[in-house]
Amino acid sequence: MTQFRNTREITMPLQANTHKACSHAKMKRIYNMLGFTVVEMMVVVAILAILAMIAIPSGIEGIIREQVAAAIPLAEAAKEPASAQWKATKTLPADNKEAGLPAPNKVVSNLISSLVVDKGVIHMTFGNKARSMLQGKVLSIRPAVIEESQAVPVAWVCGNAPAPAKMTLLGDNKTNIDPKFLPFICK
Repeated sequence: MTQFRNTREITMPLQANTHKACSHAKMKRIYNMLGFTVVEMMVVVAILAILAMIAIPSGIEGIIREQVAAAIPLAEAAKEPASAQWKATKTLPADNKEAGLPAPNKVVSNLISSLVVDKGVIHMTFGNKARSMLQGKVLSIRPAVIEESQAVPVAWVCGNAPAPAKMTLLGDNKTNIDPKFLPFICK
């Protein structure tokens, strides 16, 4: 077998009009060594497209989950007065005014368009710069208490999470965010 070292050697057997079978076999061998066929390239592109289709949605889900988690600290504005009122009177604020907060559409952040206090429950509505899948969705943060004792601090339960042992959840859960987008603490 002859090894070709440059293009001049590849074309010379054809120009010298040598035995056709020999030059055809050499050219076929050289052709097979030149690179990938179109079919092989299409298979590689198809595999890359499938991998991208798998990776992109999971990345978006992670971003949405991060946005939900980033919005939770805004509820601290309502948690403190609600906890203080429970400790003092064994009742929870009925609305934003009783909690000492401005109107619901005035308690906002980059991700939250309104924060409503309703019988102690904090309902945050997503808007502003939240992803389109979150726009208009509500995340509820409910108080969990031991009704016989005001001395035990109020525990706050996010979304669909269960109450801590021996505590009672108060108020309605209006969380309508798809569970796959909720952070672990809200499931």
